Amino acid sequence: MDLKIAGKVALIGASAGGLGLATAQRLAMEGCHVALCDIDATRLTDALETIYAAAPGSKAAAYPADLTQADDLRVLVEKVRTDLGPVSILVTNSGGPPPGTFNDATDDKWQRAYELTFLSAVRLIRLVLPSMRDARWGRIINFTSRALKEPIANLILSNAVRLAVAGMAKTLATEVAADGITVNNIGPGPTSTARALELAAARARKKGIATEAELAQTAARIPRGRLAVPEEIAAAAAFLASDLAGHITGVSLLIDGGETRAL
Repeated sequence: MDLKIAGKVALIGASAGGLGLATAQRLAMEGCHVALCDIDATRLTDALETIYAAAPGSKAAAYPADLTQADDLRVLVEKVRTDLGPVSILVTNSGGPPPGTFNDATDDKWQRAYELTFLSAVRLIRLVLPSMRDARWGRIINFTSRALKEPIANLILSNAVRLAVAGMAKTLATEVAADGITVNNIGPGPTSTARALELAAARARKKGIATEAELAQTAARIPRGRLAVPEEIAAAAAFLASDLAGHITGVSLLIDGGETRAL
């Protein structure tokens, strides 16, 4: 299937690994010019090599950036525009806040969660919207969580700020639809990433069991019987980024193997 996005410039947040890198790789395979960014500059070289291995001859660039810093994001978008062109596809992604309960959540942790997960998405969208409106075409995809439908225990920071992203995105979708821009969210369920291992380890410590046992319990709750792999999430993101998905906007798509019971 030709997604009709070859030559489009895609900027993917936190893309030196995990879901961000998998999505950048998928979009490069579809012919997009991809811009990677990450706070850890040392990981970007390997990430670029992954892109080139998956999509030989692709056009890609990588930039160190702290998603919580407004100046970093402004410079990032300016560099992408200079090196690759104006951003047509934006995938907001930032990892997630640390696990914990309400009693664990200090003001500093709430502020950090807000800046990392919510405000980073708002700022990036603000920076790329003008060129999308000029082109009368754009795709904004926010990586959120299945917590949009069902809050996850011990993740109070993530549950709160990801709902804020979804509320912002749903409202924005109606404001920019007439400009040819779609805005959608993807809510991954348990996925085999470093973040999932971190959260599983935290849950295991609270239960006093091994991380492997916690992962097995998680897989057992999923009707498909396993965690997702990043490539499955990336494939959905690529379709939402496509020209074919132009009439899909304002939705939150869960990819969790059927784990979430909410409608």
